[in-house]
Amino acid sequence: MKSTHTPQATRPHPGKRTEFTTFQVIPTRWMDVDVYGHVNNVQYLSFFDTAVNSWYVENGLLDPISSPEIFLVVETGCTYFSELTFPGEVHAGLKIGKLGSSSVIFEVGLFAGDAVETAAHGRFVHVHVDRDTRRPVPIPEHKRLILAGLTASSFHG
Repeated sequence: MKSTHTPQATRPHPGKRTEFTTFQVIPTRWMDVDVYGHVNNVQYLSFFDTAVNSWYVENGLLDPISSPEIFLVVETGCTYFSELTFPGEVHAGLKIGKLGSSSVIFEVGLFAGDAVETAAHGRFVHVHVDRDTRRPVPIPEHKRLILAGLTASSFHG
């Protein structure tokens, strides 16, 4: 007789602060909080976007107004572990899980201030494209070298 029991997928565990290469600090805003009194889930993706794009700008990989190539999001995902609140700061840890020829997978850990474990962690996939045609183009070597500085192993959990 066959078992009808389907094994459950293993739920990931929170990431640790030490797993991330660099951090961006993002203040929570009054408008981020929903009726349940915590930062609404949709804001987490906004934090990912803010952290990654701020890092690009700070490291000379992107000028949002004039860069001939830009990075476009093609996939996102988020696993939640604990609430973020207002007022507070989100420390967004960044590392690169994979650097392809024209794509980069960021792993982002969101921490409530100085917390040791992630309140959430996510995956943010960017494709490097020509600004005008929106077609993928290879990531130039000078950008690859900067991105490689964030390369780390994937989340353990």
